[in-house]
Amino acid sequence: MSLTMERTATWEPTCGVDDLEPGWGEVALLGRAQVALLRLDEEEVYAVDHHDPHTGAPVMARGIVGSRGDRPTIASPLHKEVYDLGTGECFTDGALALRTYRTRIVGGMIEVELER
Repeated sequence: MSLTMERTATWEPTCGVDDLEPGWGEVALLGRAQVALLRLDEEEVYAVDHHDPHTGAPVMARGIVGSRGDRPTIASPLHKEVYDLGTGECFTDGALALRTYRTRIVGGMIEVELER
């Protein structure tokens, strides 16, 4: 007999959209997860793991926000690996990936989807 645990997703409120400066990151502690929040404009907010996939250091909220074509990116502040903010794909090292989280804005508040 095997038991399967069903995973559920919940939306966790983090902060107001106006609490974030466009183009800069901040860290939210959601349960045990350290999540870097990055606001690009009024309607575009991304959430990624705060830990650098290459080193494990908690630094991604201090990364360099940019773009590759029309894809928003963040570069690690340590070794400058560049990640797609939407997918977590690493443009500079295919062996690395950055965990991403879905976000939404509800009543001016940023919510991040977490699996439980």
